[in-house]
Amino acid sequence: MKDKLKNSTEELAARHYQPGDYEKDDELSSGLATTHEQVSDSYMEGEIVAPFNQKSRKNEESSNEGYQDYYS
Repeated sequence: MKDKLKNSTEELAARHYQPGDYEKDDELSSGLATTHEQVSDSYMEGEIVAPFNQKSRKNEESSNEGYQDYYS
C-alpha cells in the first residue's frame, strides 16, 4: 500500500504546468492553470515599491515620520 501511495504522490510532485491544463477538468490541472495565471499576472505587473522606501528620497523627510514620533 505504501508503495502505491508513494508512486501516486511522486507523480503529482513531478507534474508541471502544461498549456492544455486550461481545458482539463481534473483538480490538479485546474490548480496548475490557476497558479500559472496568478504568477504570470504578478510577473507582468512588476514590483510595487512604496515611495518612502525608495533610495532616491533618502535626503527628503520621510512621509511616515509622524507615525514614528507618535510611537517612539
